[in-house]
Amino acid sequence: MSSLRLAAALLAASTLFGLAGIANAQTAAAPQNTPRPTKTVGKPQQPQIVPSMIVLNARGAKLAGQKLVLEGIAPNAIVFADRPIRSAGHALTAHLLEEWSSAAPDSFAKDPPNATVSVLNKAKNDVVDAVMVLKSPKLEGDKLTFDVDVIEGDLAGGDGSVTVFLDIINLPVARRTGHRAAWYAGAQ
Repeated sequence: MSSLRLAAALLAASTLFGLAGIANAQTAAAPQNTPRPTKTVGKPQQPQIVPSMIVLNARGAKLAGQKLVLEGIAPNAIVFADRPIRSAGHALTAHLLEEWSSAAPDSFAKDPPNATVSVLNKAKNDVVDAVMVLKSPKLEGDKLTFDVDVIEGDLAGGDGSVTVFLDIINLPVARRTGHRAAWYAGAQ
């Protein structure tokens, strides 16, 4: 029995030493956060802004008179450029909506974009489309509302997911810098 007591005493002592070590490790000074060097892959190039298209996605859409309501709007959008650039990226939907509040003469506030709104008709396994001009967006949670001028088409019967294709042509480089530079990462 004495060897059993000795083993228990050694186990208790080693446990106490282990706990003391853990306590010291937790109270030791945290290492300084040093910035990591940025890693450059390939040849660095200045991003170039090119005419691009924006794609918004949502769970559903309703067109009532001069209002388009997108329910369940995705928090980010796809932005892509055509040949010869072939660049693509993402942008927060909220950042894209800033284009409608800019005072620049070629902003979406002054020259609203055209868009095609395509909505799935679940019963017919088909798509309904409308072409419209998008104005004055209002984002409330995951609901995005636009004032619209319908050019052609209708969304009647559309009861499924929605894709909105809109242009971003002729917007100046100055508004595409800063937090928006990621839209065109890798552009040449």
